[in-house]
Formats: sequence, C-alpha cells, structure tokens
Amino acid sequence: MRTWLADFEMVRAHTLDDALTRLANEPGTWTPFAGGTDLMVLLEAGKLKNKRYLDLWSVRELRTIREDRSTVSIGALSTYTDLLESPVIRDEFPLICDAARETGAVAIQNRGTIGGNIANASPAADLPPALLVYDAALELASTRGRRVVPYANFHKGYKVMDLAADELITAITLPRGRAGWRQLYRKVGTRRAQAISKVCFAAGADVVDGEVRDIRIALGSVAPTVVRCTATENLLRGKRLSPENIAAARVQIDRDISPIDDIRSNERYRRLVAANLLEQFLVGGSR
Repeated sequence: MRTWLADFEMVRAHTLDDALTRLANEPGTWTPFAGGTDLMVLLEAGKLKNKRYLDLWSVRELRTIREDRSTVSIGALSTYTDLLESPVIRDEFPLICDAARETGAVAIQNRGTIGGNIANASPAADLPPALLVYDAALELASTRGRRVVPYANFHKGYKVMDLAADELITAITLPRGRAGWRQLYRKVGTRRAQAISKVCFAAGADVVDGEVRDIRIALGSVAPTVVRCTATENLLRGKRLSPENIAAARVQIDRDISPIDDIRSNERYRRLVAANLLEQFLVGGSR
C-alpha cells in the first residue's frame, strides 16, 4: 500500500524480505517507519529531511518474544505494551518493564517499539540504559546477511549508529542469568509521567555478603549517547560496599559522564543526581 501526505510518500512492507529488498535496491532513499511515535512529532514540526518512508508495522515476524535456555530474543517491532505483558521480561528483566512504564502514556506504549526507540538514537531515551545493564546485543539484517552487534558498541556519537543504510534492527537479544541481582531503574524528570528525562539511571549488581561480584551501571541524558559507566563498575567490582568505596564511586561516576546545560536541566544538577542515584543503589535502595 502506498500513502501520500503532502510531499511525503509511505510504502508498506508486509514481510522482512520485502523491506530489506527495497532498502537494498534504493539505499538511503527510504527511512524505516515503525511505531512512528517519534517520527510523527518531527513530521508535524517540519523537521524531517527525508520524504520517503517504509512502513514496517505489518512485518509481524519482527513482533515476537522468544526464549531458549540461555537467551531471550525480542523482535524489534515489539511494543512497550508487549514488553510489559511478557512474563519472561517481567520476571527476568524487570528494568525493561520499569523503563516501558515510564515511556509516554498508554497510547504511546501501545504503538512505540523497542527497535524504533533504539534507532531514534536519543541520549534521553528510557529503554537504552536498561538494555545496557542487561548486556543486550542487536541483530541487524540486510540482503547481504545478518550480523550481531553488542548494544554497548552500537551508538558511535549523537544520532550516529553502527547501522548501514540498507540494514534494519530485527531483534534485541538478552542473556539470561541475572536472577538474584540487585537492580534499580530511576527516571528523573520535570513530572512523574510523560516527561523527557533529565537523568535516566539503570543498574544491576551481584552482591553477596556486601561484596560486589559483578555490576552494570548505565545512564541516559548525561552524554551525547547513553553510556555504560565501565570505570565506575571496575572500581566497585570485587570490592565491599563500604562508605569509603561508595564515596569513591560517586567521584568516579562524575568522570564517566559528560552532561550539558539544556532546556530541561543543567550540568551540575545532572552530575549530582547521577551520584545520588548510584549511592541509593549501592546502599540497597532497589528491588
């Protein structure tokens, strides 16, 4: 089906092969259109340069959540509502559900997709910090084949991704085995709902008798991309959660982030909130 809106053109793909073939035959011509919750805002504001869009909503093979013994694979067209309703996501990856609940209103959750959220590449997006905590990997497909990219390596800069013009994100894969980890997700915004984050914090840690065996810390809205705070993780890994080590972690996380002043907040506030949330997590203020 072909739809026209003013000087915009939209073509619907019904299968993944159909979508990949069109992207391969006319590379750089078509912008993939999933749930449209971000693109429609930009369209109304007149900020979209590309005029041709490839509607993926009918590609049902991309809207599945599959699991095996070691991984869970989320199709890129899975909506926030799909994530919230999935027993395996709720039970094993609760930070993803926490992030999905914080994303817009119910109408947005019913339409917005996990793949679209990633491809929009906003450093303030709600889901990406949780995906970094869970060591997510992205499956990318084109007519040339498929490849897998660790999500931690996917964003190269502001709105710059390791994604070719003829590729689509088809799935997000999560390794299982975090049962029993301490976990915390917090989105700090101007109000409790339907706000873009000033700081978005996600963390998970395997803590036994006060010692950190393993840990993941990720933040959004504090750098040009979402960030894994690997130096802070390395400082804490193998250490006891003593007041001294927590104080040192507060200092280190300030070095791991590079927030700015903008219309939503300022650098100083973001640095303070990031450190406070880290301390809250480390002293046990989590699920």
